[in-house]
Amino acid sequence: MYTKLAITNIKNNRQFYFPYLLTGIITVAMFYIMCALESNPGIQSMPGAKNLGLILRLGIGVIGIFAVIFLFYTNSFIIKRRKKELGIYNILGMEKRHIAKILSKEAFFTAIIAIGGGLVTGVLFHKLACMLLYRMIGFNGGITFSFSKKGVMITAILFAIVYLLTYIYDLFQVQLANPIELLQSGNKGEREPKTKAIMAVLGVLCLGAGYFIAITTKNPIKALTLFFVAVILVIIGTYLLFTAGSIALLKILRRNKGYYYQTKHFTSVSGMIYRMKQNAVGLANICILSTMVLVAVSTTVSLYVGVEDIMKERYPNEINIRAYYDTGAPSEDSIAPIVEKSVKESGRKIRHEEDYLELYFAAIKDQGQYSLDKEKVKTAGDRVSGFVVLTREDCKKKYNEEIPELAENEVALITIDKTDMDTLVLENRSYHVKEIKQFQNTEDFETIADMMDEYYYGIVNDVQDMERLWQLQKDIYQENSSSISRQVRLDIDGDSEQKKECFENIKTALGPEQAKARILIDSRQSSLDEFYQIYGGFLFLGLFLGILFLMITVLIIFYKQISEGYDDKERFSIMEKVGMSNDEVKATIRSQVRTVFFLPILMAAIHVGMAFPMIKRLLSLFGLSNTALFAGCMAGTILVFALIYLLVFLKTSKTYYKIVGEQV
Repeated sequence: MYTKLAITNIKNNRQFYFPYLLTGIITVAMFYIMCALESNPGIQSMPGAKNLGLILRLGIGVIGIFAVIFLFYTNSFIIKRRKKELGIYNILGMEKRHIAKILSKEAFFTAIIAIGGGLVTGVLFHKLACMLLYRMIGFNGGITFSFSKKGVMITAILFAIVYLLTYIYDLFQVQLANPIELLQSGNKGEREPKTKAIMAVLGVLCLGAGYFIAITTKNPIKALTLFFVAVILVIIGTYLLFTAGSIALLKILRRNKGYYYQTKHFTSVSGMIYRMKQNAVGLANICILSTMVLVAVSTTVSLYVGVEDIMKERYPNEINIRAYYDTGAPSEDSIAPIVEKSVKESGRKIRHEEDYLELYFAAIKDQGQYSLDKEKVKTAGDRVSGFVVLTREDCKKKYNEEIPELAENEVALITIDKTDMDTLVLENRSYHVKEIKQFQNTEDFETIADMMDEYYYGIVNDVQDMERLWQLQKDIYQENSSSISRQVRLDIDGDSEQKKECFENIKTALGPEQAKARILIDSRQSSLDEFYQIYGGFLFLGLFLGILFLMITVLIIFYKQISEGYDDKERFSIMEKVGMSNDEVKATIRSQVRTVFFLPILMAAIHVGMAFPMIKRLLSLFGLSNTALFAGCMAGTILVFALIYLLVFLKTSKTYYKIVGEQV
């Protein structure tokens, strides 16, 4: 009997259960796919599998957390709508233990359908997801069907626990309420909520603080730390504002007689005031989830689309060689001849070549002087000043800047920002600044400049002067001191495979030179596959999470419309009986639905706009400094999401109208 009743209840409440079961199946499938991909033999055997594995494990964790929250939220809605039905069972003579048996059967069938259907769907779509991931990361290996026993076990256990906990929650809801409370749960009247000014002010302050951090944080490293602080503040501020601020806004509208005393506004505003207390959390959830969709998708798309820009930023030339000498400047250039010979033997031609010496060190500005205090440098954060030292000859070769002859105690400066410095005092040694030039194109140095208080290129006369500065910072920094490095950068002809071959030949030829210096060599073409793998993995995760957050958002909106439809059905019926025309009812509904529906998306757009500067700086840590590209990806994501949101609005509104009554 209990089994039959449970099945009948699910069928009779299919309007509630079908979206719940469908999203449960999709969530389980997504979780299994992530688990299966993480343990897929083909993915584990590809180059750079470690980085991709970390990304996939991150996805497993995020999907798991949100799946739990999501299923609890939707289940709480269903049990709330069914309290009246369960109350009738109780009144008709069923004891609560009998109702508990019915709920246990319903929970069992729901769990079996969701977990079983999700696992079957996940297994079927695993290969498709694998193909998509391979495409995104640019991997050409063969795709084989694989069944993850570990993935099935983890998925089944996790979601079995989740559905068990939802059943326990439902049981408590029924056990703690008496039959009359259950029966009248849908007819409880609401007092007019009070305007909680303190809560509204706190909401504004939290949002303001979050926005302030996002806009004013210039240092990318600091932005990485403060990003989560800003996110938490914005989330708290959003919930507080929707809870208290929305009520305050509606009451302001009510006091505006010109607006309030219109038929369509009078009813909608007064109704929303009483309802906002229970709806505020739902609206805040929609806003936060919409923001998460926009941020997750736009950032990962930007990184993937901007891989070429990132590679050019990180690797200005095709092949970049850095040889670090711990004993001062090398007596001769042994790197460039070896490189040139290897290129020639590889059958390639050098299209562009740079070869120069460079010394970099950090200092702290203290009362107009620059101190080489290693303890202060470690703890100073973005108050560090960076110095790159070049000779006049190398400055000419690298930047095509003519610097006049300099004495031993003279330097020239090339700066990003304007400065009128005439004397440079470095650790009690004074240098006369003979000439100051400013970089014409500062985009290449924007990220570096954000990380530091000041950034200078100091030009000295020759290698001997460079060695004096090297010795000065070495005496103070000791084991933490910088080395003079030889930078050899070149562009070569040929296709991607020929460039990779040439790069490997150069690496082999430079092997014996490792005894003289620490040599780092990298290639744009050889690193391209690794970057596509990392950012392709991020894009895959971003799209996966975007779909998950979007699905949760749609379901919350759907349940919200259904809930409000049933709440409003009787209210609008009474309004028609007391003389309200059909057109006036329609106008009231449209006003109410539009106000509530578009408020979260408007707030989400504001959140994203305010977060733009901070996210841009965070992306610079990944090598993406193309602001126009990120802005375009963000705008495109917002446009697509707005269209989807509009379609959801139109679809759920029809459901709402159908529930309210045929008359509208």
